[in-house]
Amino acid sequence: MSKWNEIRIVIDQTNSVSALVGLPQQATALYVFAHGAGAGMTHHFMSSVAEGLYRRRVATLRYQFPYMEQGLRRPDRPAPAHATVRAAVAEAARIVPSLPLFAGGKSFGGRMTSQAQAEVPLPHVAGLIFLGFPLHPANKPSEERALHLPRIRIPMLFVQGSRDPLADMTRLGAIVQRLGTTATLISIDGADHSFHVRATSGRTDSHVLAEVLDGLVAWTERQREHDS
Repeated sequence: MSKWNEIRIVIDQTNSVSALVGLPQQATALYVFAHGAGAGMTHHFMSSVAEGLYRRRVATLRYQFPYMEQGLRRPDRPAPAHATVRAAVAEAARIVPSLPLFAGGKSFGGRMTSQAQAEVPLPHVAGLIFLGFPLHPANKPSEERALHLPRIRIPMLFVQGSRDPLADMTRLGAIVQRLGTTATLISIDGADHSFHVRATSGRTDSHVLAEVLDGLVAWTERQREHDS
């Protein structure tokens, strides 16, 4: 029997998307995990993160955005993307109402989740987790994509590669500092936007992924202890 349960998430009367739920025994939290712009929920990175969290007793709900479900290349506009985030969070809360709920995702998925939270808080969500927040287009530093973040009132975790061309670390560090105790930044030394590292670093991508996941789980545990 597969550890991944395939479900459908209803967005509205005419739209639904597929999703995968992994619920380990004695799970401590559930992460609603959105994919990036260029690859869907079954991409190697998404699967590796979900597998790693499963081993660390964190449940996941991975889901598709409508454009990915339809095989399109252009990401959804914010309104349908936000609606999908909300539907996924609602389904997660329905499936496992007893678990602390966190939401976010890789790159585009994390940004859409943050925008949805800034517009109208996502019910039951205790914190947001961003894996490679796309602060700006590649090698074009700016802070426009972060303007909505001060409107978010729940804890946020930014896990970012120090070589990420989509997030100048000096700018991101300053943004996190301005957000105060609401935000935490974990910088992954030598990693790019996909959390790859150069062979000359002496580390492998699997080492980096373990660092990412250990940091993520430790942060969720601190949020649970704070809320208890």
